[in-house]
Parts: sequence; structure tokens; C-alpha cells
Amino acid sequence: YHPDKQSADVPAGMVEECIQKFIEIDQAWKILGNEETKKEYDLQRHEDDLRNMGPVDAQVYLEEMSWNKDDHSYSLSCRCGGKYSVSKDEAEEVTLISCDTCSLIIELLHAC
Repeated sequence: YHPDKQSADVPAGMVEECIQKFIEIDQAWKILGNEETKKEYDLQRHEDDLRNMGPVDAQVYLEEMSWNKDDHSYSLSCRCGGKYSVSKDEAEEVTLISCDTCSLIIELLHAC
């Protein structure tokens, strides 16, 4: 799709499509080729997937979750017997957490 690789006898409409595709690939590479922006992209995709799974069951403040110093994570028991868990680093970035056993989702809030 690179513009320099297009032959001269390609119809104008096809050239525009190829240029557009090249721009999309370039933008994707700028996001996925950088570790920090890829992490943000992955977290956003995960959160979008959770939003599509169903409604948020509860809103919970991070301070209400239990701290596990062994693996540096926060956790909260779910009513099904499973648990919601999030690492310390993820807790700063994610807002939705799914139960590890059922399909319930909580929204993570931070105190101001």
C-alpha cells in the first residue's frame, strides 16, 4: 500500500484507496509499535469488551478493596464467590473489572 510502490497505470480511485489504507496502517503502527501507547490501547479494548458484556453491577472505591502485598494487587469478593482483582499499576488506569468466575462487572472509582 505504500505510495512509492504503486504503479503508474493504477486507476485514480484505486490509488486513493491504497493511500487511505497506508495511512490506517501507519496510524496503527504508531500506536502498536510503542509499548506505552500499546498498553493504553489494550486497556481501552479490554474496557470496551467489558462494557459490551453487560451492565455494571456496582461502583466500588479502590479504598474498599483489600490490598494483597504479596502480589501487589487489590481484590474484592464477588457475590458469586469469585473475586475481582486488579494490580496496583492497572488500578490507576482501568475503570471496569470483571469477576474471575462470573460475568459481573464493577466500576472502580478513585477518591478525590
